[in-house]
Amino acid sequence: MTSAQQAPAPQIERHPGRWLALAVLVFAVLLVAVDATVLGLATPFLSEDLKPSGTQLLWIGDVYSFVIAGLLVSMGSLGDRIGRKKLLLVGAVAFGAVSVLNAYATSPEMMIVARALLGVAGATLMPSTLALIRNIFHDPKERSVAIGIWGAAASAGAAVGPVVGGALLEHFWWGSVFLINLPVMAVLVIVGIKMLPESRNPNPGPWDLISVGLSLVGIVAVVYAIKEAAVHGFRWDIAVSAVLGALCLIWFARRQMKLASPLLDMRLFQHRGFSGAVLADLLTILGLSGLVFFLSQFLQLVQMRSPLDAGLIELPAAIGAVLTGLYAGVIARRASVRLAVSGGLTAIGLALAACTLLDANTPALQMCLALFIGGAGAGLAFTVTADVILTAVPKEQAGAASAVSETAYELGAALGIALLGSVVTGIYRGFEAPAGVSGDTLAAARDSLGGAVEAARDLPQEQGAALLSAAQNSFTSGFETAAGVASAVLLATAVAAWFLLRGQKLEDGVEH
Repeated sequence: MTSAQQAPAPQIERHPGRWLALAVLVFAVLLVAVDATVLGLATPFLSEDLKPSGTQLLWIGDVYSFVIAGLLVSMGSLGDRIGRKKLLLVGAVAFGAVSVLNAYATSPEMMIVARALLGVAGATLMPSTLALIRNIFHDPKERSVAIGIWGAAASAGAAVGPVVGGALLEHFWWGSVFLINLPVMAVLVIVGIKMLPESRNPNPGPWDLISVGLSLVGIVAVVYAIKEAAVHGFRWDIAVSAVLGALCLIWFARRQMKLASPLLDMRLFQHRGFSGAVLADLLTILGLSGLVFFLSQFLQLVQMRSPLDAGLIELPAAIGAVLTGLYAGVIARRASVRLAVSGGLTAIGLALAACTLLDANTPALQMCLALFIGGAGAGLAFTVTADVILTAVPKEQAGAASAVSETAYELGAALGIALLGSVVTGIYRGFEAPAGVSGDTLAAARDSLGGAVEAARDLPQEQGAALLSAAQNSFTSGFETAAGVASAVLLATAVAAWFLLRGQKLEDGVEH
C-alpha cells in the first residue's frame, strides 16, 4: 500500500525555475486586471478633457472587455499552436505600445479605438498566463497554489487599479494611468525571455481564420445588441446585430464540431464541472464589474472624495481576494469544490446587497467591510473555478481551456458594464432639474454625472447646488438598484453552482 502510494511521486516533473516563472506570469495578469479598472477613477478627469457623451463613456469603459472577450478563444488556440511564451511576449510588447496611444488620446473616438486595440493586445496575455501555469506545474497541489496566486493577482489587480489610479491622479494627468504599463511590460519581456519555458500543443493543426472571425463578430455583435437595447430599447438595427451575432456563434459552434483541429473543443462543455465553473465565472463577474465601474464615480462625484481616498476605500477588496485566493485550493480539498465556490458567490452577493444601502453619508468603514467580504468571496470562487476548468482537460489543450475561462470573465465584465451600467444610466437620466436651467445645460448634466458636476459649476451657486444634488441623488438611486440586481444574480448563481459542481473535485482532493 505504501509503495503503491509512493510510486507516482518520481513521475512528477518539477520545473526548476517554476516559481520565478510564476512571478513573471503574475506580473502580466496583474497588469491586465489593473488596466480593466484603473480607468474608473480617471473617468471624471477624462470626461472633463475629452467631453464624451454618456454612450461614448460606456464604450470607453467596456470596449476593452468586448474585444478581449471576442478574441480570447482565438488567441488561446493560437498560443497552443505557435507557442504560449512567444504569444505572451509579443502581446506584452504590443500592450506597452498601445498604452501610449491610450495615454495621449485627443478625442472620445480615438480613445475608444485605442481601448479596443489594447483589448487585442490583452487577449494575447490572459490565456497564455494560465496555460503556461498548467504546463509548468505538474504537481496538482503545487498547481493549486500557483493558480491561487494567479487568481489572487487577477482579483487584487482589479481592486488595486483604483488605488494606483488614485495615487497617480493626485499628481499627474489621466493619461498617466496607462503609462504605468510601460515599465511593467519591459520587466515582463526581459525576465520572461530568460525564465519562461516554451510550451505548445505538439499536434496543433491549422489555425482556422474563419472560426476566428466568427468568434469575434459573434461575441461583439451580441454584446453590442444587449448594451444598446438596454439603453435605447429595441430598434431594427439592434435586432439585426443580435441576430447576426447569434448566427455567427451558432455557425462557430457547428464548425468546431466538424474541424479536425478546432479553435475550441465543444466537447469540453459536456463535462458538468467545466460548464458549471464557466457559468459561475461569467455570472460572478457580470454582477461585480458594473458595480466596480460605477463605484469609483459614486465615491468621487457623490461622496466627493479625492481619487486616492476613493482608491483606498476599494483596497480591502484586494486584501480579501489575496487572502482567500492563496488558500482556495486547501479550502476546496478539505471541504469541497461546490462549498468553496457557492460560499464565495454568496459572500459576493451579500457584499453587493450591502451596496444597496449606500448614500452620500455612508462612512468609509462600512464600505471597506462590505468590499472586504466581496473580495474574499471573489478570490475563493474565481481561484477554485479556474483550477476546475484547467484540470478538466489534457494539458495540450490548456490554452483553449484557459481561454474559455478568461472569455467568461471578460464577457461577464462587458455584459456587466453594459447591463448594470444601463440600469444606472437609465435611472440617472430621469432626475428633475431645478427651474431655470437651460435645455443644453440640462442635456449635458443628464448625459453623465461628470457632466452634471461640470454644468453645476457654470450656474449661479444656489441653482448649481440644486442641480448637482438632484443628479447625485438620482445616480445613487440607480447605483443602489443595480447593486440589488447584481446581488440577486450572485445569490442565484451560488445556488446553481451548488448543483452544477456536485461531485466535482480538485486533483488529489476529496469528493463531496
